[in-house]
Amino acid sequence: MGLLTPTVALRKVTEITPELLKEMGIDAILLDVDNTLAPPTEKTPYEGVQQWIDTIKNSGFAVVICSNNFHSRITPFSESVGLDCVAMSMKPFPIGFNRAKKKLHEKPKAVVVVGDQIYTDVLGANLAGMQSILLEPRSEEKGLTIWIRRKLEVGIRKKLYSDKT
Repeated sequence: MGLLTPTVALRKVTEITPELLKEMGIDAILLDVDNTLAPPTEKTPYEGVQQWIDTIKNSGFAVVICSNNFHSRITPFSESVGLDCVAMSMKPFPIGFNRAKKKLHEKPKAVVVVGDQIYTDVLGANLAGMQSILLEPRSEEKGLTIWIRRKLEVGIRKKLYSDKT
């Protein structure tokens, strides 16, 4: 598997089932926020996300938010959905993933990183020895760096999602 290849590619977080996670050998989940659980800068999650979080937690999976965003954005959001968090995680570098993994007390292969970006979430998961689930971005984000990353992702995403139409 290449460093930019996710373990699984899905459209949205609510498509992740406890059965899929068990098949993957997962015990814990690291979740991105922006474009994964909620629109960027929004304080409330996408429709169905809170119910999904509750189902996943009630199914026995440990869940922590792991985001590159600031504490002022991530901490209030994580508290509102009932999850612990690691903000300023510096993805794709493994440091933030390792901080989150310590909170979960899990081995890397039993942890899955869920997010919408190949060059932060997927690359970082692979560098940390974790599995990954890549999601499609659900909202438009502004800024030069995200625009560049999205352009670089186009070819990879076409290949991953071509059979999921």
